[in-house]
Amino acid sequence: MNAATTTTSTTTITTVPTGRGGAASPRYSVRRALRVYRTEAWQELLKLVRIPIFAASTIALPLMFYVIFGTAFAGERAGGVGITTYMLVTYGAFGVIGAALFGFGVSVAVERGQGWMRLKRVAPMPPLAYFVAKVLMSLAVASVIVLGMSVLGALLGGVRLGLDQWVAVGLALVAGALPFSAMGLAFGYLVGPNSAPAVLNLVWLPMAFGSGLWIPIAELPHLVQSLAPFLPPYHFVQLALGTIGASEGGSPAAHAGAVLAFTVAFLLVAAWGFRRDEGRTYG
Repeated sequence: MNAATTTTSTTTITTVPTGRGGAASPRYSVRRALRVYRTEAWQELLKLVRIPIFAASTIALPLMFYVIFGTAFAGERAGGVGITTYMLVTYGAFGVIGAALFGFGVSVAVERGQGWMRLKRVAPMPPLAYFVAKVLMSLAVASVIVLGMSVLGALLGGVRLGLDQWVAVGLALVAGALPFSAMGLAFGYLVGPNSAPAVLNLVWLPMAFGSGLWIPIAELPHLVQSLAPFLPPYHFVQLALGTIGASEGGSPAAHAGAVLAFTVAFLLVAAWGFRRDEGRTYG
């Protein structure tokens, strides 16, 4: 049945499109759901714009590291490629993972503490819309980081890749926002709003070092190299390095399987934390 509008002398009554039995038509339901997802994503963007220090620091840190450390060793090689090309990938991975972890982990923890999550639970919106909006924001920030790294690499680092390699590196790095958003979400439900930034830094920074995101993995102590395969960023960065032929061990299938396994584990932890968090408040 088509939507119909009935006008009385004082009121305009609009009926929603219905199907058989008076239920809302599938087309209307899907359109309404998409509008909710779009609105939630837009509000997440506005929040990011209104807190520019988060976006600026998240984007600027990997770019600054690349300028200081990547270009300082120009002329050397790692993984069979120039060091500036190698570090374009590793520092790009560092930036993408950091944006996903802190965009999800700290943000979710703080919003839990503010009671925002309780309001979201009772709001007439799909619960998934909140998380989809944050994933889209992580992907957007990751895209900006990768684009900035690529420009710096080409202009300052003398990185020269074919178009297909630039595209492959960019897609591989941006895609990393997805599994590490799951990791950030797990931390967001495991730690409190006040301790989230400190806990994430205590976990993330040693993990980044041990995975070879700052210094090529071959240059790290042997003990650290032996522990690297147990760290999620190691497998992700090896996949990204593989797009330029600079992976330092292991098959792409094994690395992809490890990233998938870690992602599933983090999602399970996040789901458990989500259920545990029902009714909890913070003073």
